[in-house]
Amino acid sequence: MPDLMIRHIDRLMAERIKLLAKARQWSINDVVLQALRQGLGVTENNGLLAETMVEPSDLSFAGGHWDASERAAFQEAVQALATARSEQLAPSARVTELLE
Repeated sequence: MPDLMIRHIDRLMAERIKLLAKARQWSINDVVLQALRQGLGVTENNGLLAETMVEPSDLSFAGGHWDASERAAFQEAVQALATARSEQLAPSARVTELLE
């Protein structure tokens, strides 16, 4: 594998790399390799490299995965919002006057 040299790393980034290496008990090189893989959308699975880039507009990836109880709680909240009266969702003019 080729070696690369990265120059001009700012102090904050260098500190973050060192903190991650210490916390995970990894070498600094392993932390940097993992950050590069993640940032470039390349993961290693059983020694094989695969692209993992997703479209920025793909919200299903950003949202993660919910289990059944989380989905049920979310649906319940959405249903409650859908049936709520507008004055329940926004303060009335009288309440706003009292707050000012």
